[in-house]
Amino acid sequence: MRILIWHGYLLGGTGSNVYTRSLARAWSQLGHEVVVVCQDPRPEEHDVGGASVVRPDIGPVLPVFVRDNYEGFEVKLLGETTWAERQRVVEANATAMRELLPADYTLTNHALLGAAVGVEFGEPFGVKVHGSELEYAIRGDAELERWARVSLAGAREVYVGSEHVRQALTETVGPGPHLRRVREVPPGVDVDLFCPRPRTDALLELISESQEDSVDAAADPERLPDPANDERFRAFFAEDKPTIGYVGKLSAEKGVHLLLEAMCELGARAVIVGFGEARAELEAQAAHLDVLFTGALEHRHIAQLWPLCDIAVVPSIFPEAFGMVAAEAAASGTPPVVARHSGLVTVAGSLEGAYPEWGRQLASFERDDAASLASTLDALLQLTGAERRELGDAARAVALELWSWQGVATQLIRGVPGGP
Repeated sequence: MRILIWHGYLLGGTGSNVYTRSLARAWSQLGHEVVVVCQDPRPEEHDVGGASVVRPDIGPVLPVFVRDNYEGFEVKLLGETTWAERQRVVEANATAMRELLPADYTLTNHALLGAAVGVEFGEPFGVKVHGSELEYAIRGDAELERWARVSLAGAREVYVGSEHVRQALTETVGPGPHLRRVREVPPGVDVDLFCPRPRTDALLELISESQEDSVDAAADPERLPDPANDERFRAFFAEDKPTIGYVGKLSAEKGVHLLLEAMCELGARAVIVGFGEARAELEAQAAHLDVLFTGALEHRHIAQLWPLCDIAVVPSIFPEAFGMVAAEAAASGTPPVVARHSGLVTVAGSLEGAYPEWGRQLASFERDDAASLASTLDALLQLTGAERRELGDAARAVALELWSWQGVATQLIRGVPGGP
């Protein structure tokens, strides 16, 4: 099959960027011809498994859901853009897509602008609703809600990663023919990259990967790993001590402050991976704790980091579409603890169903509740090494069964002529 993927942003980092890159690689590995249309200025830095990458000229404005820096663009929140600016982006992308025809299957990302691009493209398409566009941009904006509803009506299928996103889509966009075509397909995990490793080997590999980090003068410094991380990791992990890991944005919505508050009651240390506007405030909060802030890391680092952690924490306060970080930790054999709400409930429920009875209360904690998080973490830290490994093995089994990328890629094209 010849497959087109439209994604309006980059191929690195987190969320829909990783989703797009990973799907492209999985479909390529399954023998399909794949073309990705996106705005990554350096696609050669990402493993897309042999897929081609096209970067159309969309003009100076890039509409986003969360304000961030994008090289070469004037960045505007979607709700702040004019109709003319939106249409220029949609038409430029649709034109680029039409030039890539014929295609057997087309997938666009995000209700907006993905569904709008698909409609303008004029060929059958499916759209993946990620959730970020609903919560950060569309919800409460009557004009965007209407545009999304009309655009989604043109999609052959609408994919959501969890029941939470299905509900959010219904609440945000409202009724319409698109609701009859919603199909739940979870996001995926690279279960070959994210896998259990001996700690000694993982530390050596993490140090080696960090030594390969280079300073890109054109890149946003905030998106780079901290300098000298190789030596910092070597020193931090020299002592054998219970370790909690966090990977994600450093913002109030992500709840990292809850983890730091909970740690005041624990005899553990933490590794905080990510970037964002709250970093300085969080570093001040952690001044008296044993915490290492690493800056932004890529998957090549994180796959080595998870086996060095005893527990992974996803403490988000804001609704999450799924819980990809928790799924990657699970695939690595590191038991995740997630805030019990939104799409994170899907992850927690899958883990609880696989855990032994004594461990079923240890996969989640109450939302926005540092005391609940501290209690759950303390219970996990009180387990023997063998008991934590039992939970880790069960978490890995869940990831293999439910969240492998090739399984997700196959689900998406099931029923398409020429597909599985």
